[in-house]
Amino acid sequence: MMIHEVTAKVGKHKKRKRIGRGIGSGHGKTSGRGHKGAGSRSGSGIRASREGGQMPLFRRVPKRGFNNANFRVEYSIVNLKALAARFEDGDTVDVDSLMKVGLVSDASKPVKVLGEGALNKKLTVTVDGFSKGALQQIEAAGGTATVLDKPMKSHNQAKERDPKADGAKGGRPAKTKASPAGA
Repeated sequence: MMIHEVTAKVGKHKKRKRIGRGIGSGHGKTSGRGHKGAGSRSGSGIRASREGGQMPLFRRVPKRGFNNANFRVEYSIVNLKALAARFEDGDTVDVDSLMKVGLVSDASKPVKVLGEGALNKKLTVTVDGFSKGALQQIEAAGGTATVLDKPMKSHNQAKERDPKADGAKGGRPAKTKASPAGA
């Protein structure tokens, strides 16, 4: 007998277990949940990560590496098709005007213009960034694109310290390499 002959007689799909349908079904009364305990209650169940008191895997595995997610610059995105739909020929587009027409909701985020859609109006656009395609289309339509100069907010841009000044202020002396005993 071959497997395809078995499935032809029995059927491809197993019937669903109908629980709580009387003692004659074999799955009545407690519906296969047993008596009492958390497993018999509704809403019970444990997380896949739960290991019953054993130290969980995610705590056993060492954490390594670094990512720049905390330092990522999150832009408010505006496409050219939105500019074409909301502004007239010769208008000036900046963060305030984008807020007024509802294309930008948060003025604290930098704004970047992307090149999706077509622009055939002469606009003066002043925002924090442009894609190459957006820049080309704005200039091709006879408009101007100006990038705002904002100082980057980074913890690495702290004022450079002079190591000589630290020594004069009573800081740690510079480490010197010890010479070998025989030299």
